[in-house]
Parts: sequence; structure tokens; C-alpha cells
Amino acid sequence: MSGRRDFPQARDRMVETEVIGRGVADRRVIEAMRRVPRHRFVPPAMEHDAYSGSALPIGGGQTISAPNMVALMTEALALAPGMKVLEVGTGSGYQAAVLAAIGCRVITVERIPDLARRAQKLFDELGLAGIVVKVGDGSTGFKEAAPYDRIVVTAAAPYAPRTLMEQLADGGILVAPVGDRMEQTLMRYTRAGDEAREEALVRCVFVPLLGRDGFEADTP
Repeated sequence: MSGRRDFPQARDRMVETEVIGRGVADRRVIEAMRRVPRHRFVPPAMEHDAYSGSALPIGGGQTISAPNMVALMTEALALAPGMKVLEVGTGSGYQAAVLAAIGCRVITVERIPDLARRAQKLFDELGLAGIVVKVGDGSTGFKEAAPYDRIVVTAAAPYAPRTLMEQLADGGILVAPVGDRMEQTLMRYTRAGDEAREEALVRCVFVPLLGRDGFEADTP
């Protein structure tokens, strides 16, 4: 990539190859990923790789997920404009920005204050007023604003997140990678009263969800 003028073309290529080319068909997801400038959500030294198909480090032991995984998780949520969505794990802020670009109202929880501040600053710069950033233990959600139409967890949970399920509206959908620290399965849970229908989507690898209902920080 020779310069910033190439970013729109690189973003279009990313969408064609890593989103549409990987089987994502939801037009809202495709158009949101065409609009959100992924290069703004990575460290400046990584900008030249922003539109590759890879996950990238963003500091603090965290990553920005690969674009095909962001697209797949977003599509699995079956979103519509106006939905209230809880995101667990703000990270770079890219996933929240894609949700907001679809027209959702987003509450995103990040346990690392520096990442939360960085994401909030970027949302302000991009004019993404529909996102509220909270600092705290995302594994327990954000009960104050529950129930949510949709919940997405962007870190690996050791089991189906029960506390988060309680914050999901009846008929709502929760998408999360569930497994051990080495490998997970992306799961979709649809709440029906006190029960939940679960679907296994794809194998994946995410950084661990740390917190009361996640992994312990000092677990090897």
C-alpha cells in the first residue's frame, strides 16, 4: 500500500475477498464494513496491514479480530437498525464501530482503561455517537442497561456465559467463542424464556475473556 489514498480501494478489496468471498451475505454487514475505516483502529505502524485478512496486535495483549471473523460474528447476530447491543471486550473498537454503522445502539465494556479511552477518543473523532464505552469486568455484562436485543463477546469464554444470558431479552441472540485458551467454537445462543437454543458455527481462536465469569488472569 503506497499511502492513505489507497485505503478505500484496499477496504473494498478486503470486503470482496474476506467478507463476501468468505460467504457473508448480509447486505447490512457488507455495507458497514465498506464504510468503517479499519486502518483507524490499528496502531499507526500496522496501518499498511489493516486491510489484510489477519488479526493484528493492538497492545495490551489484545488483538483486532480478522475481518472475516468480525463479519461472521456480526452476521450471526441477525441485526436490525435500532437494536440495543452489548459488546463484551471493546479492544480496538472496530467491532463496535461496525455495529454502530448498521444503526445499532451499542454499549461496549472493556476491562483495560487505556484501550477504553483510546476507543472512546476514536469514536468521538469518527462521529460515532451511538456507542457508549464502559470500563469494567465485561464477563458480567452491564446489568444497568439490560435487557439487550443482542450480545456479542469478542474474547474466548470458558463456558456459555450464564450471567450475560440473563441480560439478554427474550428472543435475543448472544454470539460468543466458547472453549479453552487454545481453541474455541463460535457459538450462537437464542434465548427462549429460561432456555436457550444453541448452534455451533465455526472453530476459532480468540484471546481469553478475563474476569469473574471468564478465565482467571493468572491461569497458565
